[in-house]
Amino acid sequence: MAIVVERKPLTWAERTQIPQLVIGLKTTLINMFGPKVTLQYPEQRPTLPSKYRGAPTLVKDPNGRIKCVACQLCEFVCPPRAITIVPKEIPESSENANVEKIPQEFEINMLRCIYCGLCEEVCPEEAIFLQDVFSISGTTREEFVFNKEKLLEMGGTRPDKHFKWEKKKGDAEMGNPHH
Repeated sequence: MAIVVERKPLTWAERTQIPQLVIGLKTTLINMFGPKVTLQYPEQRPTLPSKYRGAPTLVKDPNGRIKCVACQLCEFVCPPRAITIVPKEIPESSENANVEKIPQEFEINMLRCIYCGLCEEVCPEEAIFLQDVFSISGTTREEFVFNKEKLLEMGGTRPDKHFKWEKKKGDAEMGNPHH
């Protein structure tokens, strides 16, 4: 059995839709004469908050050497497993032999990265930083897997507080910070 629902008849204003038209016109006029919020991107960039977490990048020290020592902590802490590191031993004859390893390969899959910042927090050498890069684009999946060279290019150079490259192997083993 069907239930009949009685509907209240529409008023004259509701039938002509004038109230909705007035409300829409009011909204249009407020936005037309209000402050402009559109940016002419990419010429104009948005102001990012100070705590903004953008794309992770690798950095070099002031002497142009990669700060990463391939400890792989960032790889282990990464929740989506976006970071892949292949370490490489440094030969004993090298002037940088006091550092045991450097990354032979370092990749970050930006399609997997969730910009959480854990990689930056866990890095003991301050070699990985989240930059204010927010517009990453590409046409293939391979373009979003950033290799070591691309990450270093994006990261640039940062001051080095640790001076790990400057220590001599004998001084580093004895705990002597001076040359």
